[in-house]
Order: sequence, then C-alpha cells, then structure tokens
Amino acid sequence: MAGCTLMAHRGLNTFAPENTISAFQAALDNGINWIETDVDALGDGTPIIIHDTSLDRTTNRAGSYYDLTAADLPKLDAGSWFSPQFAGEPVPTLRQLVQFMNEKGLNANIEIKSNEQGKKETLRLIDNIIAELEELSPARKVIISSFNHVLLHIFKQRAPKLPVGCLYETVALYDDWKSMLELVGADYLHPEDNFLTAERVKEIHQAGFGINAWTVDDPGRANQLANWGVEGIISNVANTLMGITGAKSEK
Repeated sequence: MAGCTLMAHRGLNTFAPENTISAFQAALDNGINWIETDVDALGDGTPIIIHDTSLDRTTNRAGSYYDLTAADLPKLDAGSWFSPQFAGEPVPTLRQLVQFMNEKGLNANIEIKSNEQGKKETLRLIDNIIAELEELSPARKVIISSFNHVLLHIFKQRAPKLPVGCLYETVALYDDWKSMLELVGADYLHPEDNFLTAERVKEIHQAGFGINAWTVDDPGRANQLANWGVEGIISNVANTLMGITGAKSEK
C-alpha cells in the first residue's frame, strides 16, 4: 500500500464530540476516510459507540450503560459537554455507524471494549457486532481491534474474513508479541507509538503483520512513521497531518 492511512481517533474529536456521527462527518469533511472508534453493549445487548464504561464523561447521565436498553438511548445527550452547538447529539449504535459508513464511504478501525459483565455478555457482544457488520457494504473496509486478546481470538474464529489487530500499551508489549498475534490469528499489531523504532517496524513486517500506531499527534513523528512504512496512524488531529510525507486518506 502506497503511503500511510490516517485514522481520526474517535472521529475528528477536536471538531465535534468524540464517537458521534458529527465527529465522523467532521473527519469526512476534512478529507479523512478512516476513523478509529469504540464499541460496547447496553444491557439488552445493543452494540453502541462509546469509549468509557461509564456515561459520566461524555453524556448527560452518570453511571454504567450496562443497566440501560435501546429504549433509553434517546434520553442520552452526548454533545452538550463538548459545546452547546452539539446539544442533543445522540450516542450512536453500531447499526447507525454501519449505515453511515455505507452511505458516506467511510472506513473504520473498530475497537471492541473489554466488556465487564462476564463471559455470557462478552460472547453476546461479539455475536451482535458480527451480525451488524454483515450489513456493511463490500466496498467498505473495517479492522477490528481490542486490548482483550482472548476476546479478539474468539471474534476471529467466528468471523475469520474480518481483519483484526491486537492493541498494546507499551508496558504490556512483551517479547512474546509474535506468538500472541499468531495465536489470535491477527492481521495487525496496534502498538502505542512510543514502542516503535525503525528496527521494530521491520521485525513486525517481517513477521507478516501490519502496523497501525496510536495515538500520534506530532507531525514530525507521523512523518517518521510513514517513512518507516507503518500502514496506519491513529491521531486526534488527523486533519493537520494530511500533508505529511507519504500520508494519505484511503477510500
């Protein structure tokens, strides 16, 4: 692949509230055709787009959404905390995101959050995500990632055609990364940016894996990673990185 794909972290989150349709539209408006976003499930199993387990930081409600159902979603305001302009902005469902991707030509790196309700609900989350992604247009691209590599392995077994990436914080990225990725069946390694050196990038590529690095906001560092051949860069300010050497927005 020529160049390095830019992914807007939780949408273009400096323009609109994170993980909302408005943030995803802002990415598209700025020429960015890939987003990074997060998915977990309500108590009734409905997959929703949200980063935290708690509603406190990004909505008008407090507490866990594990006690809520789809009928509660209209009561949530995911925009007022960011700006009065976005008052009433809804928490999107994964179904709504898939529809938006199909209509607008958007691609997504979707992180499955490590569901805290136990095995039964985690398996239901996996199956419900797969069911929703079956409606994705063949023209659209998606990567599924997670810090929970057990969950990711199960996902890959149930949806082998979908590419997956193992997320790692640098402190947890031990020397067994190749074994872990092979056991999961991963296609990508998604490392925290400060893990990467030119030699490490070469090692990962030689092992047969792509690299999507997070979260890269410095233009110089983004340019360096692109020159090293990193496949993707996840950034809070992807719009400011459009002009770096080798970087591109991929349709």
